[in-house]
Amino acid sequence: MQIIYWSVISLLFVVSFIGLIYPIIPSVLFIVAGFLLYGWFFEFTELTWLFWIIQGFFIALLFGADYLANLLGVKKFGGSKAAIWGSTIGLLVGPFIVPFIGVIIGPFIGAVIAELLFHKKEFKLAVKSGVGSLLGFISGVFAKGFIQLSMIAYFLFQVLR
Repeated sequence: MQIIYWSVISLLFVVSFIGLIYPIIPSVLFIVAGFLLYGWFFEFTELTWLFWIIQGFFIALLFGADYLANLLGVKKFGGSKAAIWGSTIGLLVGPFIVPFIGVIIGPFIGAVIAELLFHKKEFKLAVKSGVGSLLGFISGVFAKGFIQLSMIAYFLFQVLR
């Protein structure tokens, strides 16, 4: 049974990494579900209150990294708040319109459209904001991936020692 339990927990962790690319999947919920299932399948004693405080800190970092990467990417390339909102909407809608590649082009197109519609920027400057949004998304994926790996590594350190 242990193999089945660990397989289910591992599957939840894998799905959390898919959520890095498809933001409609709530990555952090799958990681926390893996922790809770471990406690339910085995025992909660290794998951102390300090463990949950540290994981809570990582969760806050995850949310902050996502927002900050997008914000910095768009701002660094001269984008406005409208571009940030446009890229966020594009990130959520893009995968549904064009599966897989929509995750990459959605934020770009969303930022460009927002700059053109709401700030009447010339096309070249709007595209520059779109590039910033795309770079922000990509850097956010790497930052969140590192944080998620850290969460899982700390979990494994706690339960396997």
